[in-house]
Amino acid sequence: MFIDGTDLDQATGDTLGGRISLARDATDLSVDDAAHMSGVNRSVWEAWENDRDAPIATDLEIVARSLQVSLGWLITGRGVGPKWDS
Repeated sequence: MFIDGTDLDQATGDTLGGRISLARDATDLSVDDAAHMSGVNRSVWEAWENDRDAPIATDLEIVARSLQVSLGWLITGRGVGPKWDS
């Protein structure tokens, strides 16, 4: 499936960090804003997006809510994913 030139099937089949990054881009949040909304430092958020670390379960729920995606999509790539503005 392609939306705005993005192959979402490939993107959602990505890693956890890739899905975090994709959803952050879709919500048009900066790394600083997303980290602040989730209550973590910028370096922690960047580690998540770059797959150098992963959020713990309680942080995953906060990240999903902040990025307006389902927890299932964030973890597996299946479920309610990011919504792109037209």
